[in-house]
Order: sequence, then C-alpha cells, then structure tokens
Amino acid sequence: MTVAIILSALAMTLIVGVRYLVTSGVFAWATRKVRPGLYDGLEPQIRREIGWSLMSAAIYGIPAGVVAWAWQDLGWTLIYTDPAAYPLWYMPLSLLAFLFLHDTWFYWTHRLMHVPRWFRLAHAVHHASRPPTAWAAMSFHPIEALTGALVIPLLVFVIPIHVGMLGLVLLIMTVMGVTNHMGWEMFPRWVVHSRAGYWLITASHHQRHHDEYLCNFGLYFRFWDRLCGTDRGLSARSLY
Repeated sequence: MTVAIILSALAMTLIVGVRYLVTSGVFAWATRKVRPGLYDGLEPQIRREIGWSLMSAAIYGIPAGVVAWAWQDLGWTLIYTDPAAYPLWYMPLSLLAFLFLHDTWFYWTHRLMHVPRWFRLAHAVHHASRPPTAWAAMSFHPIEALTGALVIPLLVFVIPIHVGMLGLVLLIMTVMGVTNHMGWEMFPRWVVHSRAGYWLITASHHQRHHDEYLCNFGLYFRFWDRLCGTDRGLSARSLY
C-alpha cells in the first residue's frame, strides 16, 4: 500500500509539473508573439518563478496522488465515471460547486497570506514577481503551496463529481492561474466589460492585486471581493 501511494504521488507530481511547464510555456510563447518585449530583462525572475513552481508541483502532486490511489484502488472518493450515475444537469452544477468552493477557500487563505506576518513568511515569494509573468502562476512558498494543494483533493471526498468535470476544474484552474498573471489581457474588451465580466476575474482584475496588494483577492469570481469590499475593479493601466 505504501509503495502504491508513493508511486501515485510521484506520477501526479510529474503530471502537475509537466502541465505547468506546457501551459505556462505556451502562454509565455504567446506573450512573445502578442506583446514582444514584455518580458525583456526578466530572465532571472522567470528562472526563480520556474524553480518555485516546480517545488509547488511536488506539493500539489502528493495529495493528488493520494486521491488517485484512493479512487482507483479503494473507491473511497466520490469521483464517478458513469454519466448515468447522476442526472446530466448535475455535471455543470458540480463544476460550479467545485469552482465556487475553491474560489471561497482561495479568497480567505489569500487574505490570510496578506496579514503582515504570513506575507513575510510565505506570500512574499509570489509577490517577488514584479511584474508577474506567465511562469508565476505556481510560484509559491511551500507553506502557501500547501494551502492551495489541499482543497480540491478534499472536495472529491464530500461532493460527487464526474471525472470529466474534475478534469475541467483542473483545466480552468491551470489556464486562469497562468493567464491572470501574464501581464496582458487575453479576453476581448466586450467580455471583460460585460455583465458576466463584472463577476469574473481576468488579468485586468488580478493585475490590480499585484499593483496594490490589499485588494482583488479572488481566483475565479469577484463575489467575495464585492461582498467584503475588497474589489477595486480593473487595473489602473490598460493591459490591451
């Protein structure tokens, strides 16, 4: 059993690390094409971001490996593969539930990380990226990486979710984490300034967090920022 858990954790660490390198690499390449020169002079910072991110990949990989083992070998999780196990309408509902609960966890732990003591201890690593790049999405101190690595693995034990929807959660988490840090706005203005955009976080919104620190703490949605009075809108400078 111990060997199976270790092998599963190693496999998931490799998957998370490769997923990070591929996704960040693609958007870094796109940045060079769309915003040439944006990352000029940031090579030492990018190397640090990659180093911290690969360390974070190992921290994310361990609980993910435990989940994979518990699902495949023991059937302990609530991950299911048969689409007929629940009504089809439950699939998008479970997706939204995972995203909202993950966003809630992220908002409050992120605010905690901005308490001066915790900021100096852990979160300063992430904010050392000035400006953040497409490589910074997982650039965390191990303490912060641990807070982010636990929530989705815990949710699969309490909320049923189809394996395809779980994969979509991880895809959204990865893509938004990268694109919100890459220093330019991928989404068109009509999306960012639409009614839906009013509630969603994109690079224009998260960049303001990196500029001003004590605002815009959310991950996917602006719900908690608006409810708690920490939403200061989009970045003061255009990312287009």
